[in-house]
Amino acid sequence: MKELTVRIRRFDPDKDTGPHVESYTVKVNDGARVLHVLHAIHDTLDPTLSYRYSCASGQCGSCAVRVNGEPVLACMEEAKDRITIEPLNLAVKKDLVTDLIPRLDQIASLLPKKDVVLPKKADIDAIKPLKDCIECLSCVSVCPAVDVTKFIGPTAMRQEMRLVLDPRDSGDRIPDAIRDGLFFCTTCQACWKVCPKSIEIPGKAIEKLRAHANKRGLSLPRHMEVAALVQETGRSIPRTSESFLEKVPGVIEPDGPVKATVGFFVGCMYNLRQQQSALDAMEVLRRNGIRVIIPKEQVCCGSPLIRTGNLAYIDELKRRNIETFKSRGIDTVLTMCAGCGTTLKKDYQTPFAVIDINELLTRYGIEPPARLPIKATYHDPCHLMRGQDIRDQPRALIRQVVDLVEMPSICCGSGGGVRAGNPDEAAALGKRRGEEIKKTGADIVITSCPFCEFHIAGHTDKPVKNIATVLLEGYREKDRKKAAGSKR
Repeated sequence: MKELTVRIRRFDPDKDTGPHVESYTVKVNDGARVLHVLHAIHDTLDPTLSYRYSCASGQCGSCAVRVNGEPVLACMEEAKDRITIEPLNLAVKKDLVTDLIPRLDQIASLLPKKDVVLPKKADIDAIKPLKDCIECLSCVSVCPAVDVTKFIGPTAMRQEMRLVLDPRDSGDRIPDAIRDGLFFCTTCQACWKVCPKSIEIPGKAIEKLRAHANKRGLSLPRHMEVAALVQETGRSIPRTSESFLEKVPGVIEPDGPVKATVGFFVGCMYNLRQQQSALDAMEVLRRNGIRVIIPKEQVCCGSPLIRTGNLAYIDELKRRNIETFKSRGIDTVLTMCAGCGTTLKKDYQTPFAVIDINELLTRYGIEPPARLPIKATYHDPCHLMRGQDIRDQPRALIRQVVDLVEMPSICCGSGGGVRAGNPDEAAALGKRRGEEIKKTGADIVITSCPFCEFHIAGHTDKPVKNIATVLLEGYREKDRKKAAGSKR
């Protein structure tokens, strides 16, 4: 047996004016789940505690709650001392019991065809990645689009795609999906990261539904414009000034001994809009012993097209990019755009390794920069933290140069084609990001994605900088102090 103290958010609408937190100490067996703790509290301390459960084996989804802010199944999550247990971010009926009915009622049902149709093995295999949903609504509780739009949510969208794949269904699901907010999803991937069944809703449902919509000419006009621009120019961003690729040589040699050689995939934003961040990164890499090869023939990775369902030109983009780096014998390709990195790692089949700049610098280590008298907060790019599981490395770099204050890791609203196709939604999410930044009291915002850099800058009065830029500022301060010391 062991003794645990937990905090539980309580709320009884018949008695309370608002939620409050109560602490409980109970004895449970080693290995007890959160559900066991709730049972112990209910049975021995407070029979008024309300929570929902049924199968207690991770199959019904009834007991979904938040533990330390993250959605989990109470019956599957190991209970630990001093955890905080809260309801999902849904309408609360009492304590940990949320109102699931409004969301569950939106989930479409199969409409059988008049004639009997049996699914083939290929149909079953296609449906399989989507079929295990237990309708716990954990995904809905973390979806940023649900908070600011009338988006029906990830659970229901997953079902729309499941029915598209089912030959027994007679419904026309693509117009239904568009009506229900198909293009509101930012593809932030928060939904599948909290899914107890690991259903990859953005990639297996949202993007696939958008591809079906595109084949029927139902893509958003702005997304079609971007796709046309990529096919015409090889870039998803219009040219307004000299590009990064035009400013740099084909090879950048390090200042000292070579620790590693990489090919640099710049991405459209850093090539044509956020060039200075990329130039700063080259300086940091040069200072830290990284030789950088920069093929000038590289083009858009295709991420904006994949996320919005415009797939007709994707294979050509992949072929050109792979051949560009392969022909130079490059075995490691470096990215500093979160979206490009995720796309090259997850949507391509490359003959070379792909590494993010934060991974590279922490792997080989960096020259210590001077510390700057600045308090900073860090914005986790969705396609870096969730798409590539890169969370600790940026923080390890940032803490070497400034004081870091954390804020919630939520989507800024710039991904999934939302900024282009639904600017009001993107602005609403950007405003929410700006509010969280203000709460931190930070002097600057640091991030590691060009889309996040650009979008967040419009929703905060604080400077928004790339990690590489802040590191370079630390190096310049170090050099300034050294030069000043040598003159004494």
